Amino acid sequence: MQLSEPVLRALAEVGYDAPTEVQAQCFGPVAEGRDVIVQSRTGSGKTAAFALPLIDRVLRPERVVQALVLCPTRELALQVHGEVERLGRTKGVSVAAVYGGAPMGAQIAALESGVHVVVGTPGRVLDHLRRRTLRLDKLRAFVLDEGDEMLSMGFAEELNAILEFVPKSRQGMIFSATMPEGIQRIAQRHLKDPEFLALSSDHVAPSEITHYVYYSSAGNQARELAKILQVEQVTAALIFCNTKSETEQIARALQASGLRAEYLNGDLAQSDRERVLGLLREEKLPYLVATDVAARGIDVPHLTHVVNVGFPESPEAYVHRTGRTGRAGRKGVAVSLVGPQNIGNLYLLRLTYGIRPIERALPSEGEERTRRELDRLGLLLEAFPSGPTEEALALARRLLTHDDHERIVASLVGEFFDLGRRQALELGLAAPARAEAPRAPAAPRAAPTGASEAPTEAPRERAPRRERAPRRDAADGEGERPRTDGADERPRVDAPAAPERPRRVPVHHAERGAPTDDDETGMEELRLAVGRRDGVRPGEVARLLRDTARLGRQDVGRIHVRDRITLVGIRAELLQSTLEALKDTTYNDRPVAPERGRSTGSNSSASAPDADD
Repeated sequence: MQLSEPVLRALAEVGYDAPTEVQAQCFGPVAEGRDVIVQSRTGSGKTAAFALPLIDRVLRPERVVQALVLCPTRELALQVHGEVERLGRTKGVSVAAVYGGAPMGAQIAALESGVHVVVGTPGRVLDHLRRRTLRLDKLRAFVLDEGDEMLSMGFAEELNAILEFVPKSRQGMIFSATMPEGIQRIAQRHLKDPEFLALSSDHVAPSEITHYVYYSSAGNQARELAKILQVEQVTAALIFCNTKSETEQIARALQASGLRAEYLNGDLAQSDRERVLGLLREEKLPYLVATDVAARGIDVPHLTHVVNVGFPESPEAYVHRTGRTGRAGRKGVAVSLVGPQNIGNLYLLRLTYGIRPIERALPSEGEERTRRELDRLGLLLEAFPSGPTEEALALARRLLTHDDHERIVASLVGEFFDLGRRQALELGLAAPARAEAPRAPAAPRAAPTGASEAPTEAPRERAPRRERAPRRDAADGEGERPRTDGADERPRVDAPAAPERPRRVPVHHAERGAPTDDDETGMEELRLAVGRRDGVRPGEVARLLRDTARLGRQDVGRIHVRDRITLVGIRAELLQSTLEALKDTTYNDRPVAPERGRSTGSNSSASAPDADD
């Protein structure tokens, strides 16, 4: 390209070593001052395609506005502003961003100080032109970035009004992923003999993106989305909805399921938009639910998936949405939830751009049950890293040969996971004809002193278990009558089933001696954005709290490790200091992103619903 030395240094700093196709094809015509219309797919490097020739050949040292770049959204305007600023820093190119939702005074001050390039949204740029705080009398070039999207968002009138302010002897460029008739009309009216570069007319979607579609009934979209996120193992995704209200509903449903999600739509204040996008770029937000307004300006390398909860009404919108992943040669996945009302739009996508998503089916209830069983099996294996004793192994072998082994194993598993009778039956492990055995208060037991005291039948044996305090709810009719004859304890399987009521079993204690139910008063819930998928173990969480937040054993309650999050009970007076201590902490290179969880007055973490179930 024969770029100047300052521009080559800038490229080295940002890590560009070879031009993309659109950058190589555009450089010559733009550097020579010709008008161009460029059709290139999303994520192909269009910003540098016009920025490099402008910075290297077109702009002059005089600090006046010489280039105007118009973008459909404030997010894209900020992204383009940052890219042009990085590429032009070594040549002293100054750039200003003007967009709605930001203070007008700061933008006016930036323009008055003198800039070479202005990047902005049509509405705010037109406002500055009418206020005469932006002058274009020395403009050398203008760029319409994502021109098709600007037209689809209703900016045609503003675009025509702005272009009336620009000098006749200037260069014009239009960049767009698709070429609707509106773009052609603007080109005929405002460009002079433009050169048309069709770099993606046959296939506008990146080949690096794999497309899937799930057919849905008119049921619960949030529930179906949660299944898709689980099945596809989605760790970082942009989730699109068609309306603003849907973004809020879906985001809240994901939050209620224990997933870290936020929404982004046109009603969100600018400060909140910047906060949410900041969390996304810092990889602290795995799921962002958005309308099409977010399809521009979000270029986040770690986004592996785009999910369409509301299928887009036009093929062009589908291309723009899915272009948020698979950018610059990276791999990406686009997943769409298609209902009966969207079948026509899906066929139109196939006819228009030849995109044929692979059809998949949502997991059935049986498949979901199998997945939950496998998750719980993995948790059981993690919970007992050290091997069992020989005595325990002998008991297990005898148990497996007993006629009643399924019921006994089911009861032990239910106790471990605090599953009620309904969940045990759902797993198909418990015998439905038998009533669940009442539970007795656990008391310290002496070890057998001789061989004659050892039980001879497997049903009469009971594995040794950790000593714990008697349950308070025994008085409510849930416990056995205490034994007084000193004989070995044996559950009464023929007693009528006690009424079901919520119970808490201290399973995920970080250390022996963690607080019991009675010790959890005054606890608040701490929520960490890492879970089993990140390799989290309760003991390691306890050590993290001890080493980083200086918490003692008595300050930490139950530690519940779920699929994507971890809930920890923390003494209420220490919660704020713990949040501060953990705010920049990572676990296996993943930010823990601590948050205050839901408060229930006492043991909030133990009473929160389990998202994995």
